[in-house]
Amino acid sequence: MGLVECRRPVILIVEDEFLLRMDAAAMIADAGFAVVEAANADEAIEILETRSDIAVVFTDIQMPGAMDGLRLARAVRGRWPPIKIVTTSGHITVADTDLPEGGRFLPKPYSAYEVTCVLREVMAGG
Repeated sequence: MGLVECRRPVILIVEDEFLLRMDAAAMIADAGFAVVEAANADEAIEILETRSDIAVVFTDIQMPGAMDGLRLARAVRGRWPPIKIVTTSGHITVADTDLPEGGRFLPKPYSAYEVTCVLREVMAGG
């Protein structure tokens, strides 16, 4: 009982392009976060419904399927308000007003340093 469990924050990466998802997962894991991956919004929702430890959803905006990253961000904010949201895209720029409150946008291509900084900022509530 005397063991103190030091849990790493869990980041859910939602990215339909496998290589980009793999790259993002490696960057985020290297920064000391635990990583869960989803290929699309539907998969992300399934994961969120079964896990209570997701701290941040890091999602691409343009994805195939019924829901893009912005709709996913709004759905997450509605159903799981404590979860932080970071969106990313290489094709479109998103204003803060397009995102749920506290959501952040990170343009692609991003560096490991940029990803780490944004994740730490949203985790700190900044």
